[in-house]
Amino acid sequence: MRLTHVPLFLKSEHFATAAKLDQARGPYAVDSGGFSELQRHGRWTRTPRQYVNDLRRIWECVGPFDWAAPQDWMCEPLMIQGGTVGPQRFVGTHLSVAEHQRRTVANYLELRELAPELPIIPVLQGWELPDYERCLALYERAGVDLTREPTVGLGSVCRRQATREAAAIVTTLAGYGIRLHGFGFKTLGLEKVGRLMASADSAAWSYHARRRPPMPGHTHKNCANCLPYALRWRLRVLASLPPWQQPLLAA
Repeated sequence: MRLTHVPLFLKSEHFATAAKLDQARGPYAVDSGGFSELQRHGRWTRTPRQYVNDLRRIWECVGPFDWAAPQDWMCEPLMIQGGTVGPQRFVGTHLSVAEHQRRTVANYLELRELAPELPIIPVLQGWELPDYERCLALYERAGVDLTREPTVGLGSVCRRQATREAAAIVTTLAGYGIRLHGFGFKTLGLEKVGRLMASADSAAWSYHARRRPPMPGHTHKNCANCLPYALRWRLRVLASLPPWQQPLLAA
């Protein structure tokens, strides 16, 4: 973050354990680490108050962030039922989609009450289109008008982002006038629905780099944590999309 001006999407847990925090040179947003938390533990191990304290430290030491994700609850079947995909093991929450949605909205409301000065965004969670519309209704009943929010996260879509089902979800929610941020959107997903989103993030560059030899002149084993590789990947993705279809893309 101290080496580039491009937008970044950074993990809050890395900040929380860092001994020294550098000032950011460009815009950035903060990820709550929900995917890892629920995958490994089936629950959140940090309380909302601990998370807010981490965010305040980041704000003060790194600089104001554009927004931070809440401690939302992903609704992918693997997150709920548990299982294994390649080397990744999911313990499972063994709750329902509706309960994940209830907890997602409740957490956003609690964080907003604990830290009204911080730009923490709401996130829509679900699995099928009616689920997302039900989540939208939960926010409405809580007095939160998502069409008035500058950014609304879209969860549990990244693993099927290039499918017709995901496209229908994005199209419908964007049609309500919601400024969506797509979590974990790769090239195929951006090509399909990028024009409908305000922004997106992706760690696909790191996944690709881990399976390839390092860039010429680089002495590390691979470029999975390499800024030049990430920046080159970002430029290539943006160049592949028509100008009218380019959301703000954070690496």
